[in-house]
Amino acid sequence: MSLDYPPRKPPQSERPHSIALEKHYSVGEVSEMWHLSEKVIKKIFEGEDGVLWWGHGETRHKRPYVTLRIPESVLIRVHHRRRTAAS
Repeated sequence: MSLDYPPRKPPQSERPHSIALEKHYSVGEVSEMWHLSEKVIKKIFEGEDGVLWWGHGETRHKRPYVTLRIPESVLIRVHHRRRTAAS
């Protein structure tokens, strides 16, 4: 799995304080809601603007470790885009 590190910045059109106050979901929570594996959820959201990333990239002696937090507005945007693409 290819993870961009450091992640891209959120788009300028979103006001930072509004997205900061939204509910943020973990990969596990979205996985349960959408009935998909955590691996699939990570792939769906890995390049998405507005998703928060914590962790570190791969080093010589350590595997990469990344924690994602997905704001509610991003979750809704991705769901809508995937739903309309399937139609």
